[in-house]
Amino acid sequence: MSDVPGHEAAGLPEELSAVDHLLHRGEANPRTRSGIMGVELLDATPDWERFRARFEHASRKVLRLRQKVVMPTLPTAAPRWVVDPDFNIDYHVRRVRVPAPGTLREVLDLAEVAVQSPMDITRPLWTATLIEGLADGKAATMLHLSHAVTDGVGAIEMFANIYDLERDPPQASVPPLPIPEDLSPADLMREGINKLTGSIAGGLRGAIGGAASVVGKVVRDPVSVVGGVVDYARSSARVMGPVADPSPLLRRRSLSSRTEAIDIAFGDLHRAAKAAGGSINDAYLAGLCGALRLYHDAKGIPIATLPMAVPVNLRSDDDPAGGNRFAGVNLAAPVGVEDPAKRVLKVRKQMMVKREERAIDMVGAMAPLISLLPDAILESVAGSVVNSDVQASNVPVYPGDTFLAGAKILRHYGIGPLPGVAMMVVLVSRAGYCTITTRYDRAAIADEALWARSLRAGFDEVLALGGDGRSTPASFVSDVAPSTTSVPTSANGSPAR
Repeated sequence: MSDVPGHEAAGLPEELSAVDHLLHRGEANPRTRSGIMGVELLDATPDWERFRARFEHASRKVLRLRQKVVMPTLPTAAPRWVVDPDFNIDYHVRRVRVPAPGTLREVLDLAEVAVQSPMDITRPLWTATLIEGLADGKAATMLHLSHAVTDGVGAIEMFANIYDLERDPPQASVPPLPIPEDLSPADLMREGINKLTGSIAGGLRGAIGGAASVVGKVVRDPVSVVGGVVDYARSSARVMGPVADPSPLLRRRSLSSRTEAIDIAFGDLHRAAKAAGGSINDAYLAGLCGALRLYHDAKGIPIATLPMAVPVNLRSDDDPAGGNRFAGVNLAAPVGVEDPAKRVLKVRKQMMVKREERAIDMVGAMAPLISLLPDAILESVAGSVVNSDVQASNVPVYPGDTFLAGAKILRHYGIGPLPGVAMMVVLVSRAGYCTITTRYDRAAIADEALWARSLRAGFDEVLALGGDGRSTPASFVSDVAPSTTSVPTSANGSPAR
């Protein structure tokens, strides 16, 4: 196993960031719950004790896996990440058996129940479940964690320790146990009260100093200062404001959801993107737009655009894996463009412009203020901030083959939350394949068979740009051809950043 940079105790922030705090608070409400999940298909059923041990060892090396959130009894201090003195690996690492016939459909239906369920916020916010009983002796894993812990890219870094580059590597030494921290909500509240006077004085000094600095800048160069404020305000409006009319077909929301996925050879999607003059991400979003166009047309409600949110990774190499470092850009998704090459270029143009917005991290800037709102108001604000019908994420994992407790990972499907949107789509690229996983609100996408057909056909339009590549319905497979791309490794041979 590897030591992923940024996971040592000294490097982890004690306090939750404002964004992480918001996501943690949302865990209690089914409409704002933000659990993220990875479902992996394995070519064999791992040995249970070996499987359990991998996560036990990872929890000793990646401190956030043993940390719970302590909230002060009264909001006199920021909530803290604390090493749980009562950590129990057998709560977090589980095993279940799916009913016959043991196909991917049974796995995805099980995942839907798990991702809709609230997490125990008095414990570390993750679970890893081994799913047995699949056809042909295969198995699956279901890794579920709160978005308050990290984002999709951070999760890949955080759990790199559990994978090997060969089926049966030499046994590694057992990492030492982290030192537990016994901090109660009342203790944290009292700590905040004791520091309150100093915090107020420091805040006043900072405010006075900041005000003096601003006044000085205005006196020296008033045109530049005012122009900068206006430019940022305009950028904020472009970032936060609506970019397209919502789809009349996708307007309804409920608490019922379903997951549908497809597989694509990475090389096929890469060739299609290159042929159209775009990136993998451009081709992915263009394929999704094609699927949405076909679904709307089949329902007799053609549309030209719809609002789509695309998270942009802001994480640097020096950032720890824990915490969230992303911002969202809003696209007027060119759903009505029939030519797939033109769709790729239209997506690309918008993404390039949006990434340059000064206020791209507007939600992060607003989070400290929003996090102070009462729960009822917070839910209302969260609903008004969401201006998209669809959200689409892109998470690269490991390009080469990886193994978990003696089993080879064949496919990896990403299942995201539905924060007020009709559909969350996640592209995961791993070991020579891309998976496109769509989790949708069943009140918005009512015809599941039509959506499954539209999803494949929309991506096939884009894949045809690069040759004869085709998507396939997500299913259990016998094996994955060995990847010609090597996996970045640490000094002792495990997957690394």
